[in-house]
Formats: sequence, C-alpha cells, structure tokens
Amino acid sequence: MTQAEFREIFEQYFDEVRNYIFYRSGDTELATDIVQETFIKLWEKQLDPRKHKIKGLLYKMAGDLFISSYRKQKTMMEFRLNIKNDNDTSRSPEDITLFNELKKTYENVLAGMPEKQRVVFLMSRMDEMKYHEIAERLDISVKAVEKRMSQALAELRKAMTVS
Repeated sequence: MTQAEFREIFEQYFDEVRNYIFYRSGDTELATDIVQETFIKLWEKQLDPRKHKIKGLLYKMAGDLFISSYRKQKTMMEFRLNIKNDNDTSRSPEDITLFNELKKTYENVLAGMPEKQRVVFLMSRMDEMKYHEIAERLDISVKAVEKRMSQALAELRKAMTVS
C-alpha cells in the first residue's frame, strides 16, 4: 500500500468509522483514539487495497479494538447526548425541571439499551440515515435494522410514558 493509497483510504473512511465507534461508546475522544489505532494497524499490515475489502476490515478492526478497550477499562461507558439547554427566559422553572427529567430519562434509556439497538437508533436519528444505509454500513439485513429500531423505540416509549 502506497502512502497515497493510504491517505485516500484514511480520508474516505476515518469519519465514518469514528462515528460507528462513537455510537458504540458514547465517547468522541475514545472513538477518535480507536480509529487512529485502527489506521495504524492497517498501515502496519500493508494490505493491497485492490485485493481486500478495506471498508469491512476497518469496521471489524475498529470494533475489535473497541471491545478490547472496553474490557480493559471494566467500567460501563456513560453515554451522553449533546442536548443544548438554552437558558431561555421564557421558560418557567417547571418547564426546565421537566425538560431535565425527560433528558435524564432519555439518556438512561439509551445507556441501558442493548448496543445493537442503540447503534441503529442513533444512526437513524442522529445521522438521519435510511434503514438500507444502516443495513449496508453494519452489514446486516434491512429487516434486522427494522427490528432493532422498533425495539429501541418501544423501550423509549415505555420509559417516557412511565416517567
């Protein structure tokens, strides 16, 4: 693999693979570190991009590095959403309190959701990807995406109505 080929692969897939790891971990710094390590390993392997499916290999390597990192830490990854809380003066203290409670419930449900459901849900809602795009990226069927999404939505609905 030449430097030019590597640079092209890096520029093409870095953000995509980093987003995938971010959805699994909820930590942008960890996702960036893992993807950088993934590309280092890819460079060390010196694979011929014409003979290998580089995209799938990058996802597999990054996923394995994430699992390895997760096991080493032995702590639950805390998932945070970047919901900006405007300090709008038109909102009453009750509205602000209700918003914060709903936000906390939402974050807790997401954090407690099985990883596969959370990844599909966030890819759909945050990246606004279509089901067939998610299926292609995760190398699963569209039906599997639909099932995971419906399960994620059911969990959110249940938690939000109980609150």
